[in-house]
Amino acid sequence: MNKKTPWAWVPTLYFAEGVPYVAVMTISLILYKRLGLSNTDITLYTSWLYLPWVIKPLWSPFVDMLRTKRWWIVTMQVLIGASLAGVAFTIPADFWLQGSLAFFWLMAFSSATHDIAADGFYMLGLDQHEQAYFVGIRSTFYRIATIFSSGLLVGLAGALQVLTRSIRYSWSLVFYLMAGLFIAFWLYHNWMLPRPSEDTDRGHKTASDIFREFRDTVVTFFQKPQVWVGICFMLFYRMPEGLLAKVSALFLVDKVSNGGLGLSDGEFGLVQGTVGVIGLTLGGILGGICASRDGLKRWLWPMVMAITLPDIVYVYLSYIQPSSLVNISVCIFIEQFGYGFGFSAYMLYLIYYSQGEHKTAHYALCTAFMALSMMIPGLFAGALQESVGYPAFFLIVVVACAMTYIVTSLLKIDPEFGKKKASE
Repeated sequence: MNKKTPWAWVPTLYFAEGVPYVAVMTISLILYKRLGLSNTDITLYTSWLYLPWVIKPLWSPFVDMLRTKRWWIVTMQVLIGASLAGVAFTIPADFWLQGSLAFFWLMAFSSATHDIAADGFYMLGLDQHEQAYFVGIRSTFYRIATIFSSGLLVGLAGALQVLTRSIRYSWSLVFYLMAGLFIAFWLYHNWMLPRPSEDTDRGHKTASDIFREFRDTVVTFFQKPQVWVGICFMLFYRMPEGLLAKVSALFLVDKVSNGGLGLSDGEFGLVQGTVGVIGLTLGGILGGICASRDGLKRWLWPMVMAITLPDIVYVYLSYIQPSSLVNISVCIFIEQFGYGFGFSAYMLYLIYYSQGEHKTAHYALCTAFMALSMMIPGLFAGALQESVGYPAFFLIVVVACAMTYIVTSLLKIDPEFGKKKASE
């Protein structure tokens, strides 16, 4: 392996991992809202884009078997760049909806495959000490990518609308910019990524070998203690968030006459893409610190309350419809901070459930259930909101939080899990 400093490629690799995910899951919402699509159609179409992350465990063995992780990374970055350019090209066209959705699908599958390859390459390209050292750095740059995408890029689209007087042209320029960024990532990583000796083409594995390994993984996954309780927890712990995530973004930018807050793209970029992401990050960091000190079980119920109770801020915002950007920002920060803190319990439980043989493959299956938990509520969230209005919809989200408490009450967790050992 030609040794290169991880600082030269870990930050850029995880920045590149974050941008397309945010483009698919967040930017697409604002784009379609500005282009006049209804909330029902927006949430239905964009929720299906979770599917590549749901079925990711099905093709991850082929990514592991065919070609190298390095090859998959640079190839997927080309495809992501091409799909971003495709979205940019189709936005001004008459077939903008069908065309942009097709390219968003390509982007989603390419991004999910890039995630598989990048996470695998991270373990091959770094020794154990470096993996531990850079785990926080990779997360930080993923968050920076989130702020860049949902904050700066959405704000840029708003600024360009003032200059060009055209919604379609301004958004097209933003997606062309992202396409150029990924061509730059492709060129840079093609040169800068190391070539670990362990990163080899494993083509000697046959299809039957892969099927046998996958079957063993699934069988042992469903043989774990509390398997159905665990699956229910994975599916329903975030159910309120699954309802809230897409509609809340649409609520922020919807017209005041429609019950929304009427934020411009620049204001949305500041409130949700910057203030909200900072709150989410700080909450996640605090959650990790608390769980590592006292264990997951000790902090489980405080984290449950943190991920559910702050949802009430959207009830307040929908009834009052404040015009103050400071007021709105404080509410979004509180909700996202609570979500970040409470989400720590969810991620730690996935790790807890995945312990034992096949832990990597089992964790991948857990993340599939995690994606499904966001996909299913999102499919009908927009239709529900349009049928009852924003205030009633957010009240329904708060009531749905009862499901989070129910599934959490059924868990049995080792009190020592997550605690830092005295020997460490």
